Amino acid sequence: MIRINTIAAAGLAICLLFGTTRSDAADSESGSEGQDPAPPAEQILFVGTGPVVGVYFPAGGAVCSMVNRERALHGIRCTVESTEGSIDNLAALRSGDLDMAVTQSDWQYYAYEGKALFEEDGAFEELRSILTLHGEPITVVAHPDADIETLPDLVGKRINIGVPGSGQHVMAETLIETLGWTSEDFAALLEIEVNEQSRGLCAGAFDAFILPVGHPNGAIQEAVRGCGAVLIDLSGAEIDQLIEDTPYFAKTVIPAGTYPGNPDAIAAFGVKATLVATTRLSEEMVYQVVKAVFENFDHFKAMHPAFAGLTPEEMIGAGNSAPLHPGALRYYKERGWR
Repeated sequence: MIRINTIAAAGLAICLLFGTTRSDAADSESGSEGQDPAPPAEQILFVGTGPVVGVYFPAGGAVCSMVNRERALHGIRCTVESTEGSIDNLAALRSGDLDMAVTQSDWQYYAYEGKALFEEDGAFEELRSILTLHGEPITVVAHPDADIETLPDLVGKRINIGVPGSGQHVMAETLIETLGWTSEDFAALLEIEVNEQSRGLCAGAFDAFILPVGHPNGAIQEAVRGCGAVLIDLSGAEIDQLIEDTPYFAKTVIPAGTYPGNPDAIAAFGVKATLVATTRLSEEMVYQVVKAVFENFDHFKAMHPAFAGLTPEEMIGAGNSAPLHPGALRYYKERGWR
């Protein structure tokens, strides 16, 4: 059984905005005597997220905020947990230490199928999708003087793909292989860590970097402000085929104006941050969570910049690589979305 990380002071401040911490949730609110009808019995929903400095923690907090707005109607008290992220969350879901969690769509797929890191534990057949959140697309960022305007322009250039073993390195290699390229097609493929690549780009150490990330992103903002870096559109027949063949990839769009000097919307693709649970969580509870998000949708999208371009269509579609939970499916059918 894994140990969920203690929420730091910064996380506690966010929790006070979004919902409650686990220790707070343990103290149930008592109903007023003589109230008629009686309020619904309180149920606690623990949602695993990620480190407090990342996007997963406020993403889970936004979901809890929507649920807690209507607690008097359904009795669900939603509380966020800070964790190490996707792998930690999936282990906690399997052991029953969490009720619901945010996880990357590729890890959702591997867990459900029992592949990659989950091969020893076997297929997580009880895992269920609820909805997708923000995209974490593969993003190509180029120096403005590198003469890179389209993906084919990367050939012959110096490209940073991140340190070996990192998600950045894996996704960059996936993009390169999809386009039929090898290392010999580039002047250099560098392996500089993510914290150094914006300065490296602007200093002329390389011409572009490939980074899977949610938007807006601080490293990309640094490169844009530092030297006017530009984002490159990712589209084409090869990419369409990759997305069709890979259940955890999905198309996304980086909205126009996300970064200064980049006025156009940028087509991209990659993994998604997803909300998942297991078959142990009741249909009614999942139904109420999904209902709370979509019936307060404008308010939900305003909770974080990464949510600004979300639509119901994409949130219930690609990236949900495990079967949909019956509670989520019930709501989607009611809305005519499935």
